[in-house]
Amino acid sequence: MANLTQRLPQNVPGDFYVDATCIDCDACRQIAPTIFRDHGDQSSVYQQPSNPEEKRLALMSLVACPTGSIGTIRRDHTRTGIDAFPTLIDENVYFCGFTAESSFGAWSYLIVRPHEEGGNVLVDSPRFSRPLVKKIRELGGAQTMFLTHRDDIADHAAFAREFGTMRVMHAADGADRLNVERVIEGDAHDKLDESLIAVPVPGHTRGHMVLLYRNKFLFTGDHLAWSPARETLTAFRNACWHSWPEQTRSMEKLLKYEFEWVLPGHGRIHHDTAEAMRSHLQRCIEWMKATP
Repeated sequence: MANLTQRLPQNVPGDFYVDATCIDCDACRQIAPTIFRDHGDQSSVYQQPSNPEEKRLALMSLVACPTGSIGTIRRDHTRTGIDAFPTLIDENVYFCGFTAESSFGAWSYLIVRPHEEGGNVLVDSPRFSRPLVKKIRELGGAQTMFLTHRDDIADHAAFAREFGTMRVMHAADGADRLNVERVIEGDAHDKLDESLIAVPVPGHTRGHMVLLYRNKFLFTGDHLAWSPARETLTAFRNACWHSWPEQTRSMEKLLKYEFEWVLPGHGRIHHDTAEAMRSHLQRCIEWMKATP
């Protein structure tokens, strides 16, 4: 819970504030960009909410914050943020909120599907929080958890125990050590069921994978995200822990797949036509090849 005595001086006066424990994960700035900004190595409130929708987004940011660094002087309205998650992105795909500090605030997602189609899928792990667990249970539980890579596993074991979830992860990122139920090996894609394809994309880590759902939604972990500054898809050169050349080659693999959404763990979400996404991906690859 945020501490008013540690309120950062960069916050404007008012109800909402960010305290000194902020780790600059960017979650609040994605959820409520009209309220929060990056003032250097941390976030702060640069404008207090001016209408009910902005207030709702600020409260969602408070709940999503992995370090509990966002606070309000009034504490009687936080339930609005809790009840907002999981929040619908498109069709049957939800953002879980409740990000985890151990994953540096990485975003996780829930795909809601009928049991006859394989049931619900968690993509990476959110923070294990009882209000979120209750909502996921009401939506049908979590039959599968796809772990893109070792950085964003957070509370995966707790969710597996709670829901009897089958976890999917690549061997090269320590799946066996984590007692993962379905271990992917090698570089070939793996069709998990009729609508889910796991694609190994080593580079950020040795065993990083992305998940393609219905040839439309691409869950990319830390492999690929939207860059508002460059207005195209991008990779994170400064956060490539294994091999930049290998990540570049992995990016080229994705040209054979069709998708309209990029849903990353870190970085910005983006939606466009499949043709536009392919063009953006090609631009990203060209940039990566030119980046030492």
